[in-house]
Amino acid sequence: MGAFHAYDIRGVYNVDFDKETAYKVGYFLPGLLGASEVLVGRDCRVSSEEIHDNLIRGINDAGADVYDLGLSSTPLVYFGTAFYGFKASVQITASHNPPEYNGMKISRENALPVGLDTGLGTIKQWIDEGRPTPVAEKKGRVFAKEAKADYLEFLRKYKGDYSGLKLAFDLSNGMSCLFAHDIFGDAPSYLFDTMDGRFPNHEPNPLIPANVEPLRKLVIEKGADAGVIYDGDADRVMFVDDHGRFVAPDLVIALMAYYFCDERGAKEPRVLQEIRSSKSVGEFLSKYGAEVHTWRVGRAFAAPKLREIDGLWGGELAGHYYFKDFFYSDSGMLASIIVLRIVAALKAKGLTLSGEIDKISRYRNSGEINFRVEDKKGAMDAVRDYFTAQAKPEAMMDFDGYRLEYPDWWFNIRPSNTEPYLRFICEASSDSLLAEKTAIVTEIIEKRFGGVRA
Repeated sequence: MGAFHAYDIRGVYNVDFDKETAYKVGYFLPGLLGASEVLVGRDCRVSSEEIHDNLIRGINDAGADVYDLGLSSTPLVYFGTAFYGFKASVQITASHNPPEYNGMKISRENALPVGLDTGLGTIKQWIDEGRPTPVAEKKGRVFAKEAKADYLEFLRKYKGDYSGLKLAFDLSNGMSCLFAHDIFGDAPSYLFDTMDGRFPNHEPNPLIPANVEPLRKLVIEKGADAGVIYDGDADRVMFVDDHGRFVAPDLVIALMAYYFCDERGAKEPRVLQEIRSSKSVGEFLSKYGAEVHTWRVGRAFAAPKLREIDGLWGGELAGHYYFKDFFYSDSGMLASIIVLRIVAALKAKGLTLSGEIDKISRYRNSGEINFRVEDKKGAMDAVRDYFTAQAKPEAMMDFDGYRLEYPDWWFNIRPSNTEPYLRFICEASSDSLLAEKTAIVTEIIEKRFGGVRA
């Protein structure tokens, strides 16, 4: 049962979980969430159809009906859950993972995420206990559900005039293939725009630089104003600027103020960032009087938090962007529509995406560094204790690992929820200061705790 994680169910199919797990998740879900109807979608992975069939069989055996979206992006499932008023939904996907992985993302009413602490742990417990799964006297039925047209209608409300832009897209052979041509047309240059759950061109993870390289080359070759790359299930999106440079996803949180504040006129908006976000984000948004809230990494935490603070938008370093307008959920397609609308407005003024990102970014950043280490907690505490002994931080956060902030630098160190890593990220006002602090942390983890840089 190693597939149950903080945010979702995910692992190597037929190793970490199998079709029997899918059946039992389906069987227990309606009772857990008080749902007589469950919305179900799936990505294009080779194993998704088998998981889909067994999940649905479990839901029906429990006496609940299934509304089947068929092939679907994860945000389409979020949209359908909230827009049509379902109390439960499942998207079968392993998001950005390699093709041998699969999983399930579960949502409840209003597209709120179901994480380990809000239901997944209960299902895992019931499965581990061997709780019986008697077939209901009145089994549920399966109905095909069409939602694409309503989703496209919703998305098009945010679309700008892109006719003056040269655009490049990498659809990663994933679920963005369902919508990109409908939204952006055939004029842009496209890479890997047919669904293929084997992901033959690259893994559907835009955070790995090698996976973005084909898009970078295309942007430079075509002289594009921007490049866009989605992950496998299209809940995440990342960007390449007009110079072919990868845009740090957290900086896009700041960039979105051009739309929400400058164009739509939002005053003193509440914005959500996560604990790894650059200080540049808050500093830039302060010009708009924004109230910036910092919270934990992951949709299971971010979506409820944005709702709690009544935030207008928010984002994560992993390329998730959340919107009040989108039921406080994340959509890679909606995020790209808004960002390209900003790029079009900039170009009309003779400005570029690269130029605006350079204005926002004010610090040197290490990027996320991963260490394989057995004693994650001990190593985290040792790093925290070393620096607090040197100088008292201006601010310290301890809700997702530790974030310590000093006048000219900060760091976050946190354990991965899904992988055997301790993750470290640091930002400083100069290259030399960044190198100094990173070297200290590396020495503590490697020499004292036997950690290995991944």
